Amino acid sequence: MNIMKFRPLFLIISSFLLFLSLLSIIFWGFKPSIDFIGGAVWEMNLPSNPDNSKIEEIFSKNNISNLVVTNNKTQYHLEFQDISSDQKNTLDEAIKNLDQGYTELKFESLGPVLGKELLKKTVTAIILSAFFLFLFIGRRFKDFSFGISAILAMFHDTFILVGAFSILGHFFGAELDSLFVTALLTTLSSSVHDTVVTFNRIRELKRQNFQIDWVNLANQGVTETLSRSVNNSMTIVFMLLSLVVLGGVTTKWFATALLIGVICGTYSSTGVAIPLVLFFKKHQKKK
Repeated sequence: MNIMKFRPLFLIISSFLLFLSLLSIIFWGFKPSIDFIGGAVWEMNLPSNPDNSKIEEIFSKNNISNLVVTNNKTQYHLEFQDISSDQKNTLDEAIKNLDQGYTELKFESLGPVLGKELLKKTVTAIILSAFFLFLFIGRRFKDFSFGISAILAMFHDTFILVGAFSILGHFFGAELDSLFVTALLTTLSSSVHDTVVTFNRIRELKRQNFQIDWVNLANQGVTETLSRSVNNSMTIVFMLLSLVVLGGVTTKWFATALLIGVICGTYSSTGVAIPLVLFFKKHQKKK
């Protein structure tokens, strides 16, 4: 199967997705959650299923601004500015008067300093993981072009996922939170995993016939591993689709981020990493 003949198409697809992600980030930015900017999250169960406006009215009377209310049937998710314990008790009483069956599921608050710390640690984790993966893959395959290609494919997936959440945040209210960070780091792992499997098969084929052309070698290696990668990814995709469609409010965007990451990782292992290796090999041959 001559998959590498589609390298120009892969370049067009990747360029379009990266350009779209860049435009979205520049013009729309992100919708950060309290995990990054500080505030409070309150999850509760209200059996009478009151209208969101009634909850907003309670908070407005207590001079609490920046309230965002979402609900899935009787389960309500509230985000707002940080409050004191006295304000919390007052709100408790008001909500109990609104619905006698009120049950608190979760309440937590986070200061902006901790949010900035989380952002710094996320960036640091991505940089360190990229550096050590580059060293490991380069030394393992005794060719640092493999390491560079794997890391660039990984950043390709990361940037598209971040850009996708900029678009989802603008149109559907998706927020960047600690669960998004988890999904982002998981995407890095899944992207490199599929890539390394294909790289390993190419290395084995090269040992068997060192005179074979790199393009033919890549085609054979991808052909032998593609069905495994797709089948493995589809089992994850079906599970994540179920979570996106049927899951609760708190897991919906986490599952969406993982879904985008898995799809990008499966594509980039064939459509980005291998063409980059061929590009570097062609450049080495010219030298």
